[in-house]
Amino acid sequence: MKRSIISISLLAAGLFSVSTQAANIEVSVTNLTHGNHFTPILIATHDGDSQLFNVGEKATPALQKMAEGGEIADLNTAVTGAGGMTIMNPAKGLLAAGHTADSDMLDTGDNNYLSIVAMVLPTNDAFIGLDSWMIPSEAGRYTVYINAYDAGTEANDEIINGGGMPGVAGIPFAPSDDGGENANGVMDGSQNMHVHIHPGVLGDTDPAGGASDLDSRIHRWLNPVAKVVVTVK
Repeated sequence: MKRSIISISLLAAGLFSVSTQAANIEVSVTNLTHGNHFTPILIATHDGDSQLFNVGEKATPALQKMAEGGEIADLNTAVTGAGGMTIMNPAKGLLAAGHTADSDMLDTGDNNYLSIVAMVLPTNDAFIGLDSWMIPSEAGRYTVYINAYDAGTEANDEIINGGGMPGVAGIPFAPSDDGGENANGVMDGSQNMHVHIHPGVLGDTDPAGGASDLDSRIHRWLNPVAKVVVTVK
């Protein structure tokens, strides 16, 4: 009996060491939308006490900056300040529809969780989000499909006006110059001011007016919006 207890204890210790063992990973992100872009992507590994966003909770100021204007510096600072490891902007700019961004090798250190965010353009405050995905300890390739979330920080009026700073309503720009102008604005009656699944854009087909500056034939989407492939070495 004593030998069995010792054996179980050693086995448990072995399992614990595997679950906390540092891993080297490579991450690829593919834009699955029809005609939207992703702003610079933030790939972060972190512990269980840190998160880039929480579904059902208010967005942090750092998340708001990313979701409304594509700014990831504050989120990066928060992660690294808590001992996390990050890769910023693996696409070296915007990631167009149908394209893939591949990261360099990332040493996760003591971090067991992976999170990914980037703004979806052109939108008011939509972002792609992978929240605290546990990194497998076993080597291999793992595929995850992720959704677009609404930060809940701004009404989805779908007006392109150069906005993008917190507190400034509107959409910064349409990267492919395929947006309209002079829209009246979509009447967004949402009362959800927390992070939630994005309903997608409405759009219209009037480039010189109408309710939306977004083109319903180009900018609408259904979830998921991105494919993530994680290679654990």
